[in-house]
Amino acid sequence: MSDELVPADQSHMRASDADRERIAQVLHKATAEGRLDIHELDERLAAVYAAKTYGELVPITADLVLSGLPQPAVPQYQPVVSDRIGGEPGSAVSVAFWSGINRKGHWVVPRMHNAVAVMGGIEIDLTHASFAEAEVTISCFAFWGGVEIRVPDDINVKVDGFGFMGAFEDRAPGRRHIPGAPTVRITGLAIMGGVEVKGPKRKKSSILRELLD
Repeated sequence: MSDELVPADQSHMRASDADRERIAQVLHKATAEGRLDIHELDERLAAVYAAKTYGELVPITADLVLSGLPQPAVPQYQPVVSDRIGGEPGSAVSVAFWSGINRKGHWVVPRMHNAVAVMGGIEIDLTHASFAEAEVTISCFAFWGGVEIRVPDDINVKVDGFGFMGAFEDRAPGRRHIPGAPTVRITGLAIMGGVEVKGPKRKKSSILRELLD
């Protein structure tokens, strides 16, 4: 296998379990043909299952590509084009002053959306939203008020806001990166108020199953 099989701009992409299994099959075949001994097989299999990216898989079989042998398959990464990217941008501002705003359903999040809650509350639900660009930012300011943002599982989310005598909380951490999915950065400042990022709503049956597992 050569680096040409995994272009430089793709070598950093995350490898799947199926990718690792294909490389493992190549190693088993090489061992059966006498190209690797059992100790080398063990070492390389350990490296395969520890690999996180395509680039880490390439060197494991680099010396096994010989004339007449099929190329071991590290699949070419095919970027996923999300159907949630594109459309005419919606409002760039949500303002709640001694009031409340609920923005949900289908709407197109612009490249920059400002949410300002002063002694009021804003609820932003991205479950059915589309995104004008692949990367958008929601900038929040809460003063004696609150902003709640609900994010679905099929988008990438980055939370890096700051709370001063208030809270800027990410209650949906541990999300995996999804190649090709829109990325939403949620940032800003909460002063004697709160900004809260939540995961998707779960059906009661799903919550019960999680408790029983």
